[in-house]
Amino acid sequence: MDIPGSIGEVEVMLGGQGYVCDRSLGTVVFLALTLGRPLFLEGEAGVGKTEIAKALASGLGRRLIRLQCYEGLDASSAVYEWNFAEQMIAIRTAEASGGVDRAHLKDELFTEEFLIERPLLQAMRPQPGGAPVLLIDELDRTDEPFEAFLLEALSDFQVTIPELGTISAPEPPIVIVTSNRTREVHDALKRRCLYHWVDYPGFEREIDILQSRAPEAAEALSREVVAFVQRLRTEDLFKKPGVAETIDWAKCLLALDVITLSPEVIADTLGAILKYQDDIQKLQGSEAKRIMEEARSGLDAA
Repeated sequence: MDIPGSIGEVEVMLGGQGYVCDRSLGTVVFLALTLGRPLFLEGEAGVGKTEIAKALASGLGRRLIRLQCYEGLDASSAVYEWNFAEQMIAIRTAEASGGVDRAHLKDELFTEEFLIERPLLQAMRPQPGGAPVLLIDELDRTDEPFEAFLLEALSDFQVTIPELGTISAPEPPIVIVTSNRTREVHDALKRRCLYHWVDYPGFEREIDILQSRAPEAAEALSREVVAFVQRLRTEDLFKKPGVAETIDWAKCLLALDVITLSPEVIADTLGAILKYQDDIQKLQGSEAKRIMEEARSGLDAA
């Protein structure tokens, strides 16, 4: 599929993949696609940052290449590695045949035949259907030296392998960088990207998202679920539930044939929306009932 020609087309394309997009997000995605700029998405966990990259890849018919970041990630893990096992087999085979030319063998060992391509190098290669979508997920989990390494890749869309030289992308990949803001990402990297803060959705948009991802849920139950989760986000919790938890909870309730919320049902299924025991303990007893009643009062007032 060609790059969408307007913000509206971006919204329609993402909507077709089950991603409910607001105007501000549609605008920055359109600009990133049109200008060929990386898109830096920041926000709480579970608000749909990673899903944007998945929806883009699916909507455009492009390959999704994901680099999942973690502490200690380095260039060799992100770009390439040499297949040492295959190299050792080649060495043993050459020795067994006799007459080993060491200089010639060394040249043969460091060729693309023995190269294991990691996500950043894969993203620089031509792909069927056009440039891939490169998702650099949870960049805030890495160390600052890896951020500095990324500057070349995001500025010039190229990587360097000492034994082979510089490999440039014939067509720059569509780059989505996400961060849960567990630490600040350096300004030098952010300046190379378009930036967007992905916030928790409003009530009506979260209803639309839930109906898109769990269409079998009755409207009344969907409204109760979203109202409860949104009210829960105002509480003093260690980790507030994201949209992903809203969807998971609704699917759990459907699996239990729940028609309407009750304190007992909430207590039995809290593990779908809260992931820390301290948070779960805060909602024991009358607290869950209080939040449920406040959520229903808000629905009645609306």
